[in-house]
Amino acid sequence: MSGLVLNRDNPFLSRPTEGAGCPGLTSDEAVEHFIRESLSENTRKAYRSDLAHFADWGGSLPATADMVARYLAHHAEALAPSSLARRLATLSKVHEANACPNPCRSEIVRATMRGIKRVKGTAQDQARPLLREDLFTLLDALGDDPRAFRDRALLLIGWAGGFRSSELVGLDLVDIEEVREGLVLHLRRSKTDQTRQGRKIGIPLGRTRHCPVAALSAWLDAQRVNDGPIFRPVDRHGNVQPDRLRSDAVSTILRNRLKNAGIDPESYSGHSLRAGLATSAIKAGVPTHKVRAQTGHASDLMLSRYVRDAGLFDGNVAGVLL
Repeated sequence: MSGLVLNRDNPFLSRPTEGAGCPGLTSDEAVEHFIRESLSENTRKAYRSDLAHFADWGGSLPATADMVARYLAHHAEALAPSSLARRLATLSKVHEANACPNPCRSEIVRATMRGIKRVKGTAQDQARPLLREDLFTLLDALGDDPRAFRDRALLLIGWAGGFRSSELVGLDLVDIEEVREGLVLHLRRSKTDQTRQGRKIGIPLGRTRHCPVAALSAWLDAQRVNDGPIFRPVDRHGNVQPDRLRSDAVSTILRNRLKNAGIDPESYSGHSLRAGLATSAIKAGVPTHKVRAQTGHASDLMLSRYVRDAGLFDGNVAGVLL
């Protein structure tokens, strides 16, 4: 990324300093520390990836409005409008963070982005929800080896808690609280909780053969560890590794298990667990405020696509007429 003003040492892009406080830091160092802590590591990774993409194309920072517009036009065919909008937001953020004139606010850039959206449309490819019936089919096909124990717990906890992949793999053993009704999982931080206020998610004891609490208990017994991440890699010999499972592994695990169960994995991703809980709950008549309490969605508007999809065949006029 040579020639770029912003690099890995920039406080918005570099890895945060460990620890909650800043003992012994100068005032300038303290400012940089808290700037780093204002963003999650996943957000910083996205920024670094977006800047690398811009640099690989030939961009440099500070960028001009004409340069950004040409960058958008060059990638309009290969990238979805939503992907271009994210990269544009990153460029805007890093210019403003460094007190540089922001080319992303110029009319030429705005007009280019509007044109791309009109030509290509803005409909996003949504992850297909993993509905309850398919979840059970997938789970019924699992064996009793260490990887199966992990995958059963991962998929059930992810689905029951309505977790994002990053939230799911970010859980530690210390985040588990056993209660009479099941488990309380303490989510320390999430995509929409940058200030680390945290949130509690209840995982009730299941009424079916696929109880998430029992599945997690079986996995913890299999890995026999007392601290660190809940979900870890398992090698081909069945040995549990000490590292934390990567968030992109959730999609890989889900797709592999779907394929093994005879279900086409196309259009499924790690987000299918979260979408599956929301859609299944709405189809079952659960009020949206109850769904939001579990998933952490900020408003009913954020749930609207699940409500729409869940109701596609409820009172469908074609079903009445044909």
